[in-house]
Amino acid sequence: MILADVNLGEILWTTLVIFFMVMYFMILFSILGDLFRDKDTSGWAKAAWVIFLVLAPFLTALIYLIARGNGMAKRSMAAQADAQKQFNEYVQTVATQGSATEQIAQAKQLLDSGAIDQAEFEALKAKALA
Repeated sequence: MILADVNLGEILWTTLVIFFMVMYFMILFSILGDLFRDKDTSGWAKAAWVIFLVLAPFLTALIYLIARGNGMAKRSMAAQADAQKQFNEYVQTVATQGSATEQIAQAKQLLDSGAIDQAEFEALKAKALA
């Protein structure tokens, strides 16, 4: 039985290399996401950035972050604000129980069907009008 001859230094070095690879890919995907999210940049410029990212990835990523980092942050914040706005609108549409008139009409239907009594109807009506 042959055991692998791996020491602590090799394990730490491998961990460090994997960490920086993951970090590089996160930066790369952030750059690509920002690049295709940007409406002001032409298609040719986007294609040129992608080609340079393939040919000289580290240098191009560094240049992109220096040259367009401020706009990248602004576009990211605008996308997050838009996503929050859409979420808030969705929550409002789901959480809204309808107008007071609709709520009273539903309560009246429940009263007419016998599901609730007059006191419960009055409580629902007061709640809808409040």
